[in-house]
Amino acid sequence: MCVESTPPPSARLTRRGVLAASAALAGTATAFAAGASPASAASGGAARRSENPGRSGDLVVEGGALLDPATGDVVEDAVVVIQGGVVRAAGRRGRVDVPKDAPRLDAQGSWVLPGLVDSHIHINTVAEARSALRQGATTARSGSTNFYQDIAVRELARQAPELAPRLRAAGVFVSPDLGDTILGDPDLTALARLKGGVVSAAALRRVVEVNVARGADVIKTRSNPRAGLAEQDPLEQVYTYEQLSEIVSTAKKHGKGVLCHSYSEQGCHDAVTAGIRSLEHGAFVGERTLHEMRRRGTYFTPTIGAIAGMIGDKDPVLDERGRTYTPLLKKAALAAHQMGVPVVSGTDSSGGTVEPIGGEIELMHSAGFSPLDAIRTATVNAAKLLGLSDTVGRLARGFAGDLILVSGDPLADLSVLKTPTRVVHSGIAV
Repeated sequence: MCVESTPPPSARLTRRGVLAASAALAGTATAFAAGASPASAASGGAARRSENPGRSGDLVVEGGALLDPATGDVVEDAVVVIQGGVVRAAGRRGRVDVPKDAPRLDAQGSWVLPGLVDSHIHINTVAEARSALRQGATTARSGSTNFYQDIAVRELARQAPELAPRLRAAGVFVSPDLGDTILGDPDLTALARLKGGVVSAAALRRVVEVNVARGADVIKTRSNPRAGLAEQDPLEQVYTYEQLSEIVSTAKKHGKGVLCHSYSEQGCHDAVTAGIRSLEHGAFVGERTLHEMRRRGTYFTPTIGAIAGMIGDKDPVLDERGRTYTPLLKKAALAAHQMGVPVVSGTDSSGGTVEPIGGEIELMHSAGFSPLDAIRTATVNAAKLLGLSDTVGRLARGFAGDLILVSGDPLADLSVLKTPTRVVHSGIAV
């Protein structure tokens, strides 16, 4: 069966509906926090907020040791001035002009870092968004959701930054079996009639187009099944080079990059040569593929913590996978880094439990990264992957007012990044 007979969905109308609904969610949440009634929030709050895209704060953070991940420089007794959610100045106390009436946050005795970036996370609820933010991930990239929740979370973060991290949304997974995701958008329902699932060029284009219409920032697909499901073989090939190329080319027409869930060397190689933006997981990625990634500038998101998390599982298949894949993945991540492939951190958190991105940074160090290079995987490297290198990953003039305070020197003990003492997003202390 071919689905091309149905015209592609209207990006303007579909996206408008999504943004209006998510703005209403954000407006209602913020209004409740301010003491407004549900009726008043629903009647006027969303409309007003859509005209004024989001809130931001003014804050002066003073007294801590400021680390710049880009250079490795540390400024003692530093001051960071945030106005309108944007860093206006950062440097040593006495060398920075501080607004007299600005709110203060005392960082004395703490280390100050830019907010961290989780480059692979599945956020489905407000509670998960808030948990990721409070654990230091002020920016994130979605690894897909079942029903476009990530697009609404992205808009929630814009309207109420104290509730969610800045997010690059992936929409729904381009996968052979969409399962209940077929109900995520009326324009996907025609695909339910396909006996072989989403495998034809027309069907692949359709899912990408619906994602784009919904407002997805990136497209997520796969070359292999999941490692975390014992009944699936993560080394089986589910999409070929030709199918992956169709996904990438369709996404590229709309200005979108593709992240690809892969495990086997063949799956990794097919995905990379098809032109993906980033390789996810990649436990068995080989040297030939790493060379190709370096040549193309393909990013690597190994999600070490998600794989290591299978160790000790009550299912012996998953336990064995965790024990086998984890050392291979650490070796692959370090080899990629040493070869010049840009490596980024992602927790692959899902299912209601959000792991701290600081834990993934710590695992990068255990794989052989220096402490500073490990921090870069969740700051400057990740910012480049997300197309936000002028916005996040550093605390310098013009960057977003996102930062974390930690209790000790992360260059000496990366574990402090797992439990920030304070988090600031867009100038608002969370």
